[in-house]
Amino acid sequence: MIRERAEIVRVEADHLYVTTQIKTGCSGCAQQTVCGTGIISKAFADRRAAFRVVKPQGHFETGQQVDLLLPEQALSRFSLLVYVVPLLSLFLLAWFTGNILQWTEGWVIIASFLGFGFSFYGLKQWLQKRDIQVMQLLSVQQID
Repeated sequence: MIRERAEIVRVEADHLYVTTQIKTGCSGCAQQTVCGTGIISKAFADRRAAFRVVKPQGHFETGQQVDLLLPEQALSRFSLLVYVVPLLSLFLLAWFTGNILQWTEGWVIIASFLGFGFSFYGLKQWLQKRDIQVMQLLSVQQID
């Protein structure tokens, strides 16, 4: 299970609204004060993700810290989709427009990158519709 610490910002009868701190990879490096990436990450340090989760049995209060648990398989599956689908669309469109339709190189490049961009849009729409199923995989655990 992947574990993420969250803070409850609102409690309802059957749902909790929680926020998590979005982390960057630059929080522990000794060079973060002189590195460009470290400086930029400090400029946007207060980024938070907010979402709603199903409330489990138990007593929850606003401001309480909880752990959010997500199975590794779900994260791996969605990560694979986000990386593979756009790349496949890029390569397949380049092959199709170049070899089958016999377009010129400039049009092949333009069509491939348009397909690449539209694949991200399509994935976003599809994942928003599946958001309910993803939220069912997410579970809340009280911190002892």
